[in-house]
Amino acid sequence: MTPWEDPQLIEAFDEEFEELAHFAAGSVVDCGFGYLDRNGAVDPSKPVELWITGRMTYVFALAALKGYDWAIPLVDHGIRCLLEGPMYDRENGGWYSGLVTEIVEREDGPHWKVVEPANGGLKQAYAHAFVILSSSAATVLGRPGARELLDRALADQDQHWWEPEFGRVREAWNRDYTISEDYRGVNANMHTVEAYLAAFDATGDRLWVDRARGICRFVADTAEQLHWRIPEHFDADWNMLPEHNADRPSDPFRPYGATPGHGMEWARLILHTRAALIGLGDRDDWMVEAAEQLFNRSCADGWDRHGAGGFVYTTDWNGRPVVDTRMHWVLCEAVNSACVLGRVHEEAGDASRVAELSTLYAQWVDWADRYLREATGRWIHEVDASGVESGTTWEGKADAYHVAQMLLLPQVGNTPCFALALKQLAE
Repeated sequence: MTPWEDPQLIEAFDEEFEELAHFAAGSVVDCGFGYLDRNGAVDPSKPVELWITGRMTYVFALAALKGYDWAIPLVDHGIRCLLEGPMYDRENGGWYSGLVTEIVEREDGPHWKVVEPANGGLKQAYAHAFVILSSSAATVLGRPGARELLDRALADQDQHWWEPEFGRVREAWNRDYTISEDYRGVNANMHTVEAYLAAFDATGDRLWVDRARGICRFVADTAEQLHWRIPEHFDADWNMLPEHNADRPSDPFRPYGATPGHGMEWARLILHTRAALIGLGDRDDWMVEAAEQLFNRSCADGWDRHGAGGFVYTTDWNGRPVVDTRMHWVLCEAVNSACVLGRVHEEAGDASRVAELSTLYAQWVDWADRYLREATGRWIHEVDASGVESGTTWEGKADAYHVAQMLLLPQVGNTPCFALALKQLAE
């Protein structure tokens, strides 16, 4: 039996997921969901971010699909804030990257008053992907307003983000969609792939799978040129910028060099896209090999074999660590990709490779339990090379999205997306 099929592990992950969702519920504020500090309180010094609001709404939708009815009002709150609230730009369309707020004391307690859009009203593809992801899950759940929000977000993709001449999405716009940033990023496209797969599950429209496949193919072909290290940064014509942010290597969204965690995440998403294609009677034979190569490169470059273990954040183009802090999301994606790749090799009857992946999966889950799991439902987001909690790139406990998916993946298998799989399991 593989570890991801172990009933005891699945039961333990279920309990952990429910407590994680309860912990995440502390993020609710009037205009969305806020950034949690290390103690689980919203940090009022930070904007109320669109990406966090989308991710938290998504996690609560998954919790509701698991049968936790207490999460339904939180889903509805997120949908309402994204559909009607101040994050949506009624004048120009699209969603602000965040909101600057101030706390106003009232008789019934503190309220979060919106002062202005953050960053001058900047709009980001990365954050818009989580509007699609959350509204897709809420649509599967059947919540009021969810399909309207999803349709609005998908129309916005076509109007403002998708660049058909490249088959990928642009990075950012100013407030009124008149000035597009010259930079293009793989990170935003990665989360857009996940969002498109979710949109396919919610709508049945094959367009979103085909777009996801095209983005995946570009990333795989480009990574192959660099020994399966993924270049993250490009100019507006999609020319590589390998030295981008060399002076800011710890950037949380645009770090210099290669990011092993993204290699893991792309391996998983390529295989999820493959699963969607197989369900449509189609397939691309390159996908398993690409996922395997990305996974192996991330293991070889990212896992620390000389210290406390864990995956480093970034490496240079020769695989040497640049930022050696360990992010929780990287470990979660490594666990996820081992599970998905392991299931693919199970289907192919490759017992030897399944055994190898099972060993890695168990090793990484154990490492997470020792270094990242502070208490049930409470996960440290970053530790240093010695395994001690740090906050050089990620302070506090910003969101629950990566951990939630790691905990649920053994149940949902290699399905394109989590929400529909959970709904089908409950039926």
